[in-house]
Amino acid sequence: MRQEIDIVAAARGWIGTPYIHQASVRGAGTDCLGLLRGIWREVLGQEPEAVPAYSPDWSEPQRDERLWTAAARHLIAKPLDGETPGDVLLFRMRSGGVAKHLGIAAETGPGATFIHAYSAHAVVESPLSAPWRRRIVARFAFPGGTS
Repeated sequence: MRQEIDIVAAARGWIGTPYIHQASVRGAGTDCLGLLRGIWREVLGQEPEAVPAYSPDWSEPQRDERLWTAAARHLIAKPLDGETPGDVLLFRMRSGGVAKHLGIAAETGPGATFIHAYSAHAVVESPLSAPWRRRIVARFAFPGGTS
């Protein structure tokens, strides 16, 4: 459980970081993937692979689940209903689209929240409301955790 607490604390340390596409620098700028990468560096160390440049619509034209595939290479898949703070949440933002938004579960249960880099805003902690829950397509744990 210690690692999960560290992950949530690290994610909360990014709150307020401006949204900047492809960035991953706490306090300066990040996108949702950059947030996950930054938390990985803070909690686990060196990132497991280099991330190639990507456009805002990456993998949409090809209908390729690149983000899901990459997450499955480095994270531990969990059941969708197996909520633990520190989980990585993968969202499909529109029906028929590829899954391409990430967040970190912060609080679980009735007052569930998640932390994510929100386009045109910043890193925020949002309620994991019913509309957000419906968009979750995968849940992962960081390697080395107890969840």
